[in-house]
Amino acid sequence: MEEQQKPIRNFDILKMLTIEKVPAYANKFFYSLGFLSMTCFIMTIITGSIMVFYGPDWWFTTQIGLFFRSVHLWAVQAFVVFIMLHLLIVFLTSGFKGERKLTWVFGALMFFFVLFEAEFGYILRNDFSAQWRSLQGADLYNGSGLGTLINNLNYAQIYGVHIILIPLIILGLLFAHYVLVKVRGIAKPYKSDVKFRIVKANHAVLFARGIVLVVLLIILGVVFPAPIIAPATVKDIASQDPHLFAKTILAELDRSSDTATYMDNIDPYTFDTKKVYVDIPYQQILSIQNGQDMLALFESKKPDAQKTLISQTSDYFDKKGAITTSINLKNPLIPVVSTLVLMGKSGLYEASLQAEGKKDVYNPTYVTRFLADTGVLEEEATKLGITTDQYGMLREEKGALPPGAWWLAPLGLLDHTVLANDDNQDRDGALILGTLMLIFIAYPYIPLLNRLPEPLGVYRLIWKDKQAEKEQ
Repeated sequence: MEEQQKPIRNFDILKMLTIEKVPAYANKFFYSLGFLSMTCFIMTIITGSIMVFYGPDWWFTTQIGLFFRSVHLWAVQAFVVFIMLHLLIVFLTSGFKGERKLTWVFGALMFFFVLFEAEFGYILRNDFSAQWRSLQGADLYNGSGLGTLINNLNYAQIYGVHIILIPLIILGLLFAHYVLVKVRGIAKPYKSDVKFRIVKANHAVLFARGIVLVVLLIILGVVFPAPIIAPATVKDIASQDPHLFAKTILAELDRSSDTATYMDNIDPYTFDTKKVYVDIPYQQILSIQNGQDMLALFESKKPDAQKTLISQTSDYFDKKGAITTSINLKNPLIPVVSTLVLMGKSGLYEASLQAEGKKDVYNPTYVTRFLADTGVLEEEATKLGITTDQYGMLREEKGALPPGAWWLAPLGLLDHTVLANDDNQDRDGALILGTLMLIFIAYPYIPLLNRLPEPLGVYRLIWKDKQAEKEQ
């Protein structure tokens, strides 16, 4: 009779997934960093999935929503810390030698995708920080030439990249990385004079460290919740400073605004600002009010006359002229701009821009660029201490916890030193960092450079096995 196949027990499955025999030093905390990185990643997936299910209103307006938002943010912070430390230990011990080169490549790629994932996550938070960071990130992508592929202001695009594309890439790299470690085991000392023992892996301690980390992240999420800074809106600007709003409309009309003149190696904002910010919204409100078309009257004038009317209108609003929609045959531009100001106060103007940019997805590019053209975003960012000049991408706001994207310090340092007077700062910064990133990924394959950790001698402290030395 054929022997019946024994069922696979949970214990057997665990043995299949884990490494059972390891060098004694592998039970030290230093060799838990990869596992702790994975723990943080799992926490970001769980908290992020819950946030996606309930949506922005939930994490903005409820205490439980803010809690998940905060834990998610702290998990991201810890994820970056642990994966950096993990790579550092592998570097110091030359754990990338020989057949382990590809293991390093997968880990290094994972690290950079984690950084991209974190940055895209900041953009999706729906607060002021998200608005500001999306603009700064857009400048970097546009300057490096990636703006034709990635529109940092397109919420729907970034949303899909953040919750689907990059997580799948990270999962794939994590799987490939772990399979290589599982098959080849923990890296052993490449120095023959280093004595070590092969022992049973202490999984109980490993999982205990993971549990402590989870508890710590939950505590941090409660004690230091993620900051919420109310986003700027077109309605607020029109209501609080209608003359600034009017001046911005004029800049869009004569195509002198930052958006209309934007040229950063590539020009992703190729839309006609007059059409988007003046023509379409005005015609929409006109169709409701059935009033006289003052814009058509303005456009019937000769170019020189139009320039004169624009200048007169600019002076009028500079002097805090009244917001009036009364018919003005001498200067029809005043009622046109005033109509759009009132439209802005009502909230209809922002709705109009959103509808224009929608194209079946949530794309607030038109709204965000208009907000940027008013100058209000930069003014508020300066108050919070988060402009580029203030190393702002490295933090949420002055003194706030949790910290911001401190991992962007190299970019901030470049901008303030080597690239301080560079007219193509975004492009050249992206090229420098991109080159360094490629060198980092390919590091195990670069002769001479890949021997850098050896003279440091730090590996001896990490590999130290007192018991093995006694038995020698």
